[in-house]
Amino acid sequence: MGQVIAITSGKGGVGKSSVCVNLGIVLAQMDYKVCLIDCDLGLKNLDVMLGLENRVLYDLRDAMEGRCSLSKAVLRDKREPNLYLLPACKSVNLKYFQGTDLQLVVQELRKSFDFILLDTPAGIESGFIHSIACADQVVLVSTLDITAIQDADRVIGILMKEGIEDIGLVINKMNPRYIDKGISIRLEDAISWLSIQILGYVFDDESVIRSNNRGMPICLSKNAQINECYEIITRRLLGEQVSLPKYKEKKFLQKLFG
Repeated sequence: MGQVIAITSGKGGVGKSSVCVNLGIVLAQMDYKVCLIDCDLGLKNLDVMLGLENRVLYDLRDAMEGRCSLSKAVLRDKREPNLYLLPACKSVNLKYFQGTDLQLVVQELRKSFDFILLDTPAGIESGFIHSIACADQVVLVSTLDITAIQDADRVIGILMKEGIEDIGLVINKMNPRYIDKGISIRLEDAISWLSIQILGYVFDDESVIRSNNRGMPICLSKNAQINECYEIITRRLLGEQVSLPKYKEKKFLQKLFG
């Protein structure tokens, strides 16, 4: 049976969907069979980030309501044969969205995939609650902006109240120069504040935005520094003892980690 991992955040704009897509790509490159489910209802974007938007005929809502089989709704990525996507519905009234329907879909996908990654809505609305109810573990994405950390802390409290304690932290868009100048809070302070396992971090890089806009996720390109970040996050997610990456342009992180 496949492992279900919810990728979530306390607020929007931290790059949660980008982390979800690239984690999925690295897992697929490691020869795991991976399905991404876009649970951000009404605000679908994983299909665009993967360059699959023109191939979407059916979506998550169609599968949940029985208008098509799961095999028809799930798309295979054009470049990575082990990566699949179940797109979000273009519009849905959350009042009538049933979390049990999502659970049935996820349970069925467990039979065919090694990993199912749920791209949850940011925050704590009903789509978030329904998504985490399906998950075995959670990857919490934040930046080093203090409001993002505060919101992430609130989400951790909700997750633990729901009985989910396997929570890993990914810091996205990390800019050591901003930390050094006091613009962002320090990484070690964020880790201490949230008190959950740090899986890793992804450096701030404009090429990530460019890649997402072109439907070519960064882990399919040859950006060595960003690819290393995601490889380390993925290996730590799998339970390997791997050191966090160093920032190649500065000795800043050497001072951070001693």
